[in-house]
Amino acid sequence: MTLDDTAPTRREQIIQGAYDTLRKNGLPHLSYDSIAAETGLTRQLIRYHFSSHEDLMLEVCDLVAAVYREALISTAGQLKGPARVDAFLDFYFDLLDAKRKPRDDQVYDAMLSLATKSRPIRENLANQYRLVGQVLSHEFSVQFPDLTAQAAEELSFLFVSLMYGHWKMVASLGFSEDHRHITRQAIDRLIRSYCDMPPEPGTKRVLWAQKGL
Repeated sequence: MTLDDTAPTRREQIIQGAYDTLRKNGLPHLSYDSIAAETGLTRQLIRYHFSSHEDLMLEVCDLVAAVYREALISTAGQLKGPARVDAFLDFYFDLLDAKRKPRDDQVYDAMLSLATKSRPIRENLANQYRLVGQVLSHEFSVQFPDLTAQAAEELSFLFVSLMYGHWKMVASLGFSEDHRHITRQAIDRLIRSYCDMPPEPGTKRVLWAQKGL
């Protein structure tokens, strides 16, 4: 068997190893040597498959997205009606007993740090968050038919902002995860407020637009 035949398996091992290293130790300790120690592969083999550090981090971004996608398909994706939206929101705030949110805050911290200097990583992460917003905007529109399209889109943006901000407070600043109950309840209050008082007719805000891309 040639090296090319085993490349997909080796690449997957390396990507998972980089993810695990980031999750355990954060960005300051990420290196080819630390990934080698995590995977049991040689530094030379890792560099053979990923001579570019940026390319490896982009693959880690895709792995993170795949983990969330599979988790949501197995939870909210199996439900209908109000339970579907609730499961979606509860999952992201780690309130589902049956399916825990991945403990990947160190990984996202690292990705956001790298995104400040890497346009491809910034675009990758932005697209991930935008996709979550688009999916949730649709779910809001289905679950709350009185919401305007603008209201559903604004709510989805607010949810992603609150969800991201909450976990950065936990991961980066060490606040208690118990604050997730407060933020999750705030989402419910926001939904009720938008149902009771939708955006004024004719008000159109462009959401998910990015500067400098």
